[in-house]
Amino acid sequence: MKYLDRHWFSFIGAVLVVVIVSACYRPDGRSEPIPDQVSYNLHIRPILSDNCFACHGPDANKREAGLRLDLADEAFAALRDTPGSHAFVPGMPKESEAYRRMVSDDPMERMPPPGSNLILSEREIKLIEKWIRQGANYEPHWAFIPPVKAALPKVKESKWPKNEIDYFILREQEARSLLPNLEASKEMILRRLSFDLTGLPPSVELQDRFLADQRPDAYDQLVDELLGGKHYGERMAVHWMDVARYADSHGYQDDNFRSQWPWRDWVIHAFNKNMRYDEFLTWQLAGDLLPDATKEQVLATGFNRNHKITEEGGVIDEEYRVEYVVDRTNTFGKAMIGLTLECAQCHDHKYDPLSQKEYFQLYAFFNNIREVGHESNIGGPNTYAKHPKMEITDEDIEGILSFVNKKDTLGLIVSVMGERDSVRATHILERGVYDAPGEPVEPGVPTAIMGFPEHLPKNRLGLAKWLTDNQHPLTARVFVNRIWAEIFGVGLVETVGDFGMQGKLPTHPELLDWLARDFMENGWDIKRLLKQLVTSATYRQSSELTEKRLLADPGNSWYTRAPRERLKAEFVKDLVMASSGLLHSEIGGPSVKPYQPKGLWEAAASTGAKFGLLGTYVQDSGEKLYRRGLYTFIKRTLPPPSMIIFDASNRDVCEPLRTTTNTPLQALVMMNDPMVLEGARVLATTLITESGQFGDTFEAAFRRIINRRPSEQELHVLRAYFEDQSAYWKDHTVDAEKLINVGEYPLHSSIDPVKLAAMMQVVSLIYNMEEAITKS
Repeated sequence: MKYLDRHWFSFIGAVLVVVIVSACYRPDGRSEPIPDQVSYNLHIRPILSDNCFACHGPDANKREAGLRLDLADEAFAALRDTPGSHAFVPGMPKESEAYRRMVSDDPMERMPPPGSNLILSEREIKLIEKWIRQGANYEPHWAFIPPVKAALPKVKESKWPKNEIDYFILREQEARSLLPNLEASKEMILRRLSFDLTGLPPSVELQDRFLADQRPDAYDQLVDELLGGKHYGERMAVHWMDVARYADSHGYQDDNFRSQWPWRDWVIHAFNKNMRYDEFLTWQLAGDLLPDATKEQVLATGFNRNHKITEEGGVIDEEYRVEYVVDRTNTFGKAMIGLTLECAQCHDHKYDPLSQKEYFQLYAFFNNIREVGHESNIGGPNTYAKHPKMEITDEDIEGILSFVNKKDTLGLIVSVMGERDSVRATHILERGVYDAPGEPVEPGVPTAIMGFPEHLPKNRLGLAKWLTDNQHPLTARVFVNRIWAEIFGVGLVETVGDFGMQGKLPTHPELLDWLARDFMENGWDIKRLLKQLVTSATYRQSSELTEKRLLADPGNSWYTRAPRERLKAEFVKDLVMASSGLLHSEIGGPSVKPYQPKGLWEAAASTGAKFGLLGTYVQDSGEKLYRRGLYTFIKRTLPPPSMIIFDASNRDVCEPLRTTTNTPLQALVMMNDPMVLEGARVLATTLITESGQFGDTFEAAFRRIINRRPSEQELHVLRAYFEDQSAYWKDHTVDAEKLINVGEYPLHSSIDPVKLAAMMQVVSLIYNMEEAITKS
C-alpha cells in the first residue's frame, strides 16, 4: 500500500512525529556533533498540519487512533495495512518504514509531505538513523524520571566557581569555548540583589554601608540581611499571586468584590518565616484536612478558591460548579507539576501520556467541596466570600492570625476549602461537558508521573503527600526552575509551566536535577535555594555585552552574562514611591485603589455590577495611595491599566511566567502617570529643602533612582537640563504651578514654583532613563 498517512499520525491531525534526543539538544539551534550514544531520553515533538482538528471535532475521541510512535509496543509492531513492515526495526534503519519515508525521494511517500512546508533537517535524520542503529531504545520522558544528583563537573578555570551551580554553568561554557563575564560592580550587584530579594531599590544608606564594607563575607551578609527583611515576603508573594490567580473580584460579567486578601497576607507571612515548600504546598492544597487543623491552615487553602466565581442570575448551577473544579485541576497541573492538563478535559492528551480518565481521576480530588455553582447575586458583605468560607474574628487576629493586617471595620470572611459530609460521585465528562457524565472514576493520578501509594488517603491530603514525595519527578524540578527564572529571567526549562512533550528541553539538565535533589535534601528550604542562586559567580556577572559575546551566545543560553530585564509592573511603581519617599511600607491589609483614569470601571460595568460595590471606581487617599504595587486592587474585568501596560497578569488563570513586551505606552506611563509625576515632585521638594544633607543635589537624585553614582558627563547633562528648564518655567509660571500641582501629597508652599518645576523635570528625566526600570 503506497499511502500510509494514517500510520504517520502520532495522533489524529499530526503530520509527522519528529524524534529528538535530549542529549543532543541545543537551544540556540546551532549544530554540534552527534554523540556516540543517543538513546538517552526520547522526546516526541508532533508537527501539526494547518487543518488539525483533533482537539475540537465532535467525534475526536471516536476516531481510530493513528500509529503511536511515542509507545514502543506500537512503534515496533507490524503495521496494520502493510504486513511484515514495522515503523522501527531496532538496529536496522533501512528496514524501518518510518526512516525509509524520511529519506524517500518520492514526494508521494516522503514525510513530512512537501505540501506541509515542514522538513526534517539532515542532522535530525542522521540522529534518528543512529538511534535506530543503536537499538531504538525507548525511555520515559525526561521530566518523568526522578532527578538524580550528579557529581560536580570538572572545569579548567577552577578558581571562578563560588558554589556548585557555577561548575555546571562553566562546564557548558568551556565546552563551547565561551568565557563568563567579569563580576559586576558593587553598586550594580547591590541594585540587582535588592530588587531580586525585596522588589525595592537599595536605600542610599544601604549603598554607602555596603560600598564601605570590606569584609570578605560582606556580600553573604548582605544577602542574609535582605532575605531576613520583611519586604522579602512581599517580593515573593508577587510571583505567587500570579501562580495562584489571586484577584480582588469574583470575575465573570458582574465581577463583584471579594474579600480574599487575608489569604494574600498569609502568603507573605509564610515566605517571611521561610515555611518549607512541601509544607507550603500541603497547607494550600489540604490544610483543612490536616489533623486538628488550625485556622491558619484552613486560611491557606484559599489558594484553591481564588478561581473566578459567577454571581449572574439565571446561570446553570452545575455548569459553573464544574468550571470551578476544572480550574482547580488545571491550576494544580500548571502551578505544581508543570503540565498543561486542560487538553485532557475533553479527550486523551494529544502529546503527554495523560488520558481523559486520568484527568478526571485527578479532578476527583477537587470535586468534593461544599460549594455550588451559583450561590448568590451581587449583594452585601455576605457575598464577598462563597461557601465554604471562614470568618476571621478580632480574637483570631490577636492570636493565631496576628499576621492578618485588618485595616477596616468590616467582618472578614474568606473563601476556603471544606469537604462534603458524603462523597460526591465523579464521572468522566464526555467531551468535557458538565451534563454528559460517562464512566465513574475514583481519585487517582497520572501513572506516567508516579504511582499513587496505596497507604495514602484518596483525598487532597493524600494528593499533597504524593506531590511532596522525595521521589516525585516534577514538584521540586518545577519550583527550582521557576525560582531560577525569577532570578535569571528565563528558566533552565524555558517553558516554566510546561515540562511535558510540548515544553522546551532543559539547557542544563544535570544542573536542574542537582538543584531539585539538593532542594529536597535540605528541607525544601526556599531562602537557602535563593541564597545559592544569588551567591553564585553566575549571578554576580556583569551584564555588559560586546558584539563578539553577542554573536557567541546570542540568547544567553549559556549564562555568559547577567540578563538585562525590565522590572515587574509592581516594582516599577515601588521604585518611584521608594526613591521619592512616598512609600508607605506597612505589610499586608486590604487592597487599595490608586490613581486611575476616570470612567473605566463605569464604562465596563454590567447592569448588575453598576449597583454593586465595584460599579464605580472610588480612589483611595492618604497613605493608601502609597502602598506597594502588590496591594493594588485587581478587578479581573478591568485590571489596573498602568500595571497591565507593564505586563502584569489580570489573574484570570494561573500564570507561572509573565510575558514581556516593549511598547510606546510604557514610555507614556513613565512620562505622564500621576504616580510618577507626584513622585518626581515630592523627591524634587526633598532635594531642594534638604539639599545640605545630600551633597550634590543631582547626584543624590541619581543615586536614589539609579542606585549608583553618576558619571561627570551624566551630571553635566542633568545640570544643563535644570538650567534649561529653569529658564523655560520662568517664562511660564502659570504652567509651572499647574505642573507641580499633581497628586494628593501636600505641596510645599514655600518653594519657588519655577525652581520646583525645573527640579521635578530633572527627576522625571531620571525616572525615564531605561536604566531606572531595568534590572541589569
